[in-house]
Amino acid sequence: MGSFYLSTPIYYASGEPHIGHAYTTILADVLARYRRRAGDDILFLTGTDEHGQKIQEAAAAEGVTPLELCDVMAGRFEAAWEEMGISHDRFIRTTEAEHIAVVRALLERLYDNGLIYEAEYAGWYSVGQERYFTEKEIGPDRVDPIAGGPVQRIREKNHFFKMSEFRERLVRHIEDNPEWIVPATRRNEVLGFLAQGLADLSISRPRSRIHWGIPLPWDSDQVTYVWVDALTNYVTASGAIEPGAAREERGFGDSRRPSWWPCDVHLMGKDIVTTHAVYWPTLLMGADLPLPRKILAHGWWVVGDTKMSKSLGNVVDPLDLREQYGTDAVRWYLMREMPTGQDASYTPDRFLIRYDELRNIFGNLAHRTLSMVKRYRVGTVPDAPAESLARETAQAMTAYRRGLDDYRFHEGFAAAMDLARAANGFVEAREPWALARDPGRAVELDETLATLVRTLAVLAVMFEPVMPVQARELALRLGLEHVPLLADLETVDLSGRTVRVGQPLFPRVDPGSSDQEESPVT
Repeated sequence: MGSFYLSTPIYYASGEPHIGHAYTTILADVLARYRRRAGDDILFLTGTDEHGQKIQEAAAAEGVTPLELCDVMAGRFEAAWEEMGISHDRFIRTTEAEHIAVVRALLERLYDNGLIYEAEYAGWYSVGQERYFTEKEIGPDRVDPIAGGPVQRIREKNHFFKMSEFRERLVRHIEDNPEWIVPATRRNEVLGFLAQGLADLSISRPRSRIHWGIPLPWDSDQVTYVWVDALTNYVTASGAIEPGAAREERGFGDSRRPSWWPCDVHLMGKDIVTTHAVYWPTLLMGADLPLPRKILAHGWWVVGDTKMSKSLGNVVDPLDLREQYGTDAVRWYLMREMPTGQDASYTPDRFLIRYDELRNIFGNLAHRTLSMVKRYRVGTVPDAPAESLARETAQAMTAYRRGLDDYRFHEGFAAAMDLARAANGFVEAREPWALARDPGRAVELDETLATLVRTLAVLAVMFEPVMPVQARELALRLGLEHVPLLADLETVDLSGRTVRVGQPLFPRVDPGSSDQEESPVT
């Protein structure tokens, strides 16, 4: 057992939560829940990015103050994460006094280290991305290369961070640590970006143009560039820089743990890997702080070859299926369907295939096993050996843990589902209904039922990170008070426990209706 700190990006508070936000956050939640099952002490961080020109303009358009708008939007994100079963430990907002103090302290470190200077800058600026782009990046159409939005030519005085001084050190770190950025395609992109040279980074904007930001400690006429502000949230939550309130008052850390930093893994979409793998580590180097241990950039949900985006009007959102199929089923689809790091396309047909996998394999195994224990043993788990599927269980657990430890979530959960398939095959081979008709085979029936119940307990543990509601429900039906930790599986005694059958975990659903009907017991 150890400690593990993971983060999502903090989401910009000018728009509603959408599939991109949800996928990243569920991915992080699955990892956090898995590490908790493994016995680790977890800090799972998410939150909202609340400064910058887009917030300033959106608030003005609605006739409210920027903070009033941020209060509303932060509330919507927190409500969305509650609905999606997100188990974050800390929801940070960049308008918090503590965060503002940490940003200013980090900037002062850079300033004191001689890494900040003032200069005039002229470039192509995207309000949508709140960043400058080069002539080459915007191309002949002069649009930002990330979302295709407009850019404008701006000339102004800014303060700059000497990012260029850290190029060789960063390249060396990436080359010496090939698993630092995953997948490899993103690592190669970052190395390609660095091979073109590295300019210094403008870390401020004039307050005359953008007033909604954190003032620089040494120049109150300039506010902090929103990306520098946002990236620093990872350090704020960690307690690595403590300019104000003690960490103990927030419930994070104690006298034995000076800080959660460095972060074990930053999770994000591939469109912001450069800011996390170039801007952020060089800022940390300049501030004499350790680098995060891993940067994981996942793919996009796409329609054809285009990123799924509400601004593009091409969203076919699987989140809309939660009311009909349940949050766990949507989480399962998102984790099972997208290989980590690659793009994936949502289609209703693929969703139904994955739901039927849940219903017909895992759900069916649970329902038939519990029903047979009730029918043949009055609902009491037999006191009998439960080792017939021991080899299959050990193989599945090894593949499961390897998959989740290596961030190949789809492979890990495929291994869990394969164990459920093997258990269904075991039922067909043993034919408990036939054993129950022969009093001379009572011992064999007891061993069969005990094995199946034991397998369900293992599956509850394996599926809990992705399907926390139904995994807990299954554990309760097995007579357990909660889903066990991975380390406790060997010592959990299920014999003599009273099981409860209940409704199918994943009922049959008519895709054209919100009505659900019960699956048959087989």
